[in-house]
Amino acid sequence: MNKSYLVTWALAQFLGTLGIDRFYLGKIGTGILKLITAGGFGIWALIDLIMVLTGNTRDKNGQPLEGFEQHKKVTRIVTIALLVLGLLSGGCSAMLTAGNVTEMM
Repeated sequence: MNKSYLVTWALAQFLGTLGIDRFYLGKIGTGILKLITAGGFGIWALIDLIMVLTGNTRDKNGQPLEGFEQHKKVTRIVTIALLVLGLLSGGCSAMLTAGNVTEMM
């Protein structure tokens, strides 16, 4: 049975630094490595997410993920939206922190 693109994308998006996407695909060895390195310090997790979004991820048997063509547009939009929201919230947080530091002086 082929693994789901949508499940793999969600796991890579939200739990990629823990290697859960790799465990789901049956790649236990690299899942453990990804887990103990926090997703290769985030770099490996990002690369895996990009690989999933471009349809280049396969399960341990080399089979493509089921549902890529059907869900690729939505997952790309959601990923970009989450990235933008993360950047905006990080920027707002930095501005608030900078304001608090200025008030303390």
